Amino acid sequence: MFTHVMIGSNDLERARDFYDATFAALGGKPGRMDERGRLIYKHEGGRLMITKPIDGKSATAANGGTIGIAASSPDHVRAWHEAGTKHGGTSIESPPAERPNGAFVAYLRDPDGNKLTARSQPTR
Repeated sequence: MFTHVMIGSNDLERARDFYDATFAALGGKPGRMDERGRLIYKHEGGRLMITKPIDGKSATAANGGTIGIAASSPDHVRAWHEAGTKHGGTSIESPPAERPNGAFVAYLRDPDGNKLTARSQPTR
């Protein structure tokens, strides 16, 4: 359904440090900067793009929005969460844990306040 998700950042180098670490924890590659100054991450068929807002105003996090990132295992979810907290992210909600449906999930806010979750498929 979606081709990509685009979020704003007020500090692309800080965002790069955070997202390079969290995608590496999932087995992904570092982001690349395109000719328009946007960071682009490709992982498991999806794309996450990070940019300074084109209107010149400050980037703000979506109130009520969450970006979900696929992880192949609970260990990858844990590694993603650890990498994120070590690179400027904030742990939110509950610690990484299995949900009643068997999915293993963790939540972070990136350095710009965007809410993210990594989750593995249910094991049941």
